[in-house]
Amino acid sequence: MVISRIYYYPTYQLFLTAGLSLLGVVILIPLWIKILKSRNIGQIVRTDGPQEHLQKQGTPTMGGLLILVVVTFTFLLMSRVRGFTYSSILALLTALSCGLLGFFDDYCKVIKARSLGLKARTKLSWQLIISLAFGWIAVKYLHLSTSVALPLTGITLDLGWFYYIFLFLIISATTNSVNLTDGLDGLAAGTVTLVMMAYAGIAFRQDCLDLAIFCAAIGGACIGFLWYNSYPADIFMGDTGALGLGGAIAALAVLTKTELFLLLIGGIYVIETLSVIIQVVCYKRFKKRVFKMTPIHHHFEILGWSETKVMIRFWIVSGALAGLGFALYFIATMKGG
Repeated sequence: MVISRIYYYPTYQLFLTAGLSLLGVVILIPLWIKILKSRNIGQIVRTDGPQEHLQKQGTPTMGGLLILVVVTFTFLLMSRVRGFTYSSILALLTALSCGLLGFFDDYCKVIKARSLGLKARTKLSWQLIISLAFGWIAVKYLHLSTSVALPLTGITLDLGWFYYIFLFLIISATTNSVNLTDGLDGLAAGTVTLVMMAYAGIAFRQDCLDLAIFCAAIGGACIGFLWYNSYPADIFMGDTGALGLGGAIAALAVLTKTELFLLLIGGIYVIETLSVIIQVVCYKRFKKRVFKMTPIHHHFEILGWSETKVMIRFWIVSGALAGLGFALYFIATMKGG
């Protein structure tokens, strides 16, 4: 009776969703770790990375699969009273589709016992298919505008058919950048939680409670996962989790029409990706490295920062950027821009 009453209070729904998702992951992860260990499904560590990471070889991976299962169950459970909306189901399906791609990537790594999974061309091809399917459903059936708003300017650009290319760039860039960030214990799970807090606020402000519940389910699951993923990690989320969570973030940015705000809200992922691009370009052109190692979190490790210090400081940066992004969105909506 008490729970049924809570359904009528949106803020309570969000906290209850996050709590149930967190609890589900905390309870089920130990069993999942045992299953993974029994099947020898462990992390394959890149040999050219920091030497301290070699001790992580064999740590159970694919924890992201459990995250996505718990998120799906919790979201469907908490959304059943008000009824589902097509936008929230599309966001969930996008996350699961990207997670499935990550699952095959993890599977290839485990079977071939090497740190490289699917070929980059294969990944991009499937991300293109997912993006086109997502865009077609969103535009044709959800009547999503193909216009993109330039924050704080009041200017909107109608991209027409180029919007589908734009969606591919958003989804592929976000999923791959979250995957790049998943290089330290707790780093990806912590930053995704902070980003989800911002998008929960945006969805709530747009009166899209179903999307806010989706954010809460992911945020709660990531916090629960951190209990076992904090340094030294007992389990990693793998590409299954990184690509799935990245797909969720991308879908939320598009469905809330905050595509360009994502550059700031998910700013930590932009920083990680830019560090890799800068390193590659400078080395190929000038034969010089700007960073000691990329993605940039490894650069700070080699400088002598402990893994925990890098993780926490990157959380702080991520939280600041996500908060600033939400604040600018709030200002923009107040001005109608």
